[in-house]
Amino acid sequence: MAKYLIKANYTLTGTKGLVKKGGSIRRTAIEQMLTGLGGKLESFYYAFGDTDVFIVADIPDAASAAAVSLTVNAAGGAQVTTIPLMTPEEMDAACKKSVRYRPPGA
Repeated sequence: MAKYLIKANYTLTGTKGLVKKGGSIRRTAIEQMLTGLGGKLESFYYAFGDTDVFIVADIPDAASAAAVSLTVNAAGGAQVTTIPLMTPEEMDAACKKSVRYRPPGA
């Protein structure tokens, strides 16, 4: 199962819903969504600044992660960005791969 960082920013509508019903209900909703896809919520944090919410989740595959992004963005309460995360060992494997590449103008 792959790990993803999901960054969310509430829209005006989403912020109004958050103020009305509180923050823990959103965590529960996200946890249920992920579980329904066979995934798992690892962490959920509110923040302020450029990003309103940070989520780390285990999601079965890229198609499921894309479905989460599409569904949440289409609902209109938040705009999300989904970022695949890699372990140090996965980065080690990437560093060992040989890639044929020709830079522009070469």
